[in-house]
Amino acid sequence: MAEVIAVNISLKKGEIKHPQDQISLKLHHGIVGDAHAGDWHRQISLLAEESIDEMRRVSDYQFDPGVFAENITTEGIDLKHLPIGTRLRVGETEIEITQIGKKCHNDCAIKQQVGKCVMPTDGVFAVVVTEGTVRPGDPIEILDAE
Repeated sequence: MAEVIAVNISLKKGEIKHPQDQISLKLHHGIVGDAHAGDWHRQISLLAEESIDEMRRVSDYQFDPGVFAENITTEGIDLKHLPIGTRLRVGETEIEITQIGKKCHNDCAIKQQVGKCVMPTDGVFAVVVTEGTVRPGDPIEILDAE
């Protein structure tokens, strides 16, 4: 079963995100208190623990949840191969995938320290469809694409 491993926020863009006990998702906004929140197509970022494990195999760096600036760290779901428009039920919320991967900016902390970052290829971005709270351990369910 797919589940949430960690939920993470940062107060400023360009910083590593820090694990939280829970996060609140708000419609047309994203995650309350996160620097990347706003009415745009990348309100929430997700990254699979399996992608982070790939980085662990090639580096001695400590890859804690949020180090890739992901809001939601997942396990048991192949995020990077989900079609754009796929909806996910995450705990009591619902989100819609809007983008897979992104251009890596030069000041990415991980790329500077390790030389490689998985967010450009494996990071997934979404918007809030149904508000609510997400916590580590919450189940993730793939719903039909919009």
